[in-house]
Amino acid sequence: MRLFVKSRRTLFMLSLMLGAIAMTSGAEKEAFFAGGCFWCMEPPFEALRGVSAVYSGYTGGTVKNPSYQQVTQGGTGHYEAVKVVYDEDIVDYEKLLEVFWQNIDPTDSYGQFYDRGDQYRTAIFYSSNAERKLAERSKKALEASGKFKGKIVTQILPFERFYPAENYHQDYYKKYPDRYHAYAAGSGRKGFLAGLWKDEKWGMYRKPNEKELKSRLTDLQFDVTQKDGTERAFDNEYWNKHEDGLYVDVVSGEPLFLSKDKFDSGTGWPSFTKPVDNQFIVNKADKSLFMLRTEVRSKYGDSHLGHLFNDGPADKGGMRYCINSASLRFIPLENMEEEGYGEYLSLFEE
Repeated sequence: MRLFVKSRRTLFMLSLMLGAIAMTSGAEKEAFFAGGCFWCMEPPFEALRGVSAVYSGYTGGTVKNPSYQQVTQGGTGHYEAVKVVYDEDIVDYEKLLEVFWQNIDPTDSYGQFYDRGDQYRTAIFYSSNAERKLAERSKKALEASGKFKGKIVTQILPFERFYPAENYHQDYYKKYPDRYHAYAAGSGRKGFLAGLWKDEKWGMYRKPNEKELKSRLTDLQFDVTQKDGTERAFDNEYWNKHEDGLYVDVVSGEPLFLSKDKFDSGTGWPSFTKPVDNQFIVNKADKSLFMLRTEVRSKYGDSHLGHLFNDGPADKGGMRYCINSASLRFIPLENMEEEGYGEYLSLFEE
């Protein structure tokens, strides 16, 4: 079929239509959060896989195209906020909410840390009824957790319009890292958050949605971790691996087993005498196959890992964690610090 374009105006309008179709055909979405100084809210969101961009700006007020000076002087009604552009096929809105809560003090009704004023209040701006419900649910979950002694005052508000901040505010932590880190520490934000979430794993390890899992995992990994499957003995990735390092959940990244606790059980599957940290392991009764066994699952990823038996080395406690290679990802010793597991390095010195 031939397409005849009668004028430049027709060509221009056609290009706009095609552009609009292209813009709406993907899975990219936008989310809006106010967490005090927008410089400090860009890094945690930009670190997320599936987030393509984060912009600092202003929202929630009545003044059109406000400047930074206008917002800081008050009277505009605007919050300092960030716009998070993300691929919902990779990272979901619930994960964005987790990151938001873990980077603010939701009990402060008049600012955040050193920064005082209406423009530094916290809020979640929803663009749909579905986002509103998820935001309200996450707020209730945080209240029920007892993590904060004070009342959670962060507002959940309808989104109207976002105005980008001046260019020098965008990616401030990248442009001026020394100034940014000095500010984050000096404002009290860094110390407060580090102390609050030091021993908290909520949000650090998570189970992605099924669509993301299917895009990330092989068919075998999905079958083992999500369908309680079993791989073939002596025909799997790690049964005969002897390199020093850490084995983590292939789904959530939870640290599970150290290579120093691995032994040859003769079964053809990776076998360990103990977990690296019991808080990441859940044992459940398994009555399948007409027998009673103890199933081993990860706590936060809820992945099926394998089974626990009491025929392990007697001098190491007598336990054998018989684990599927397909449920694991191996991190070599030299890469553990870089990948965020440096706290377990000292265990190799014992």
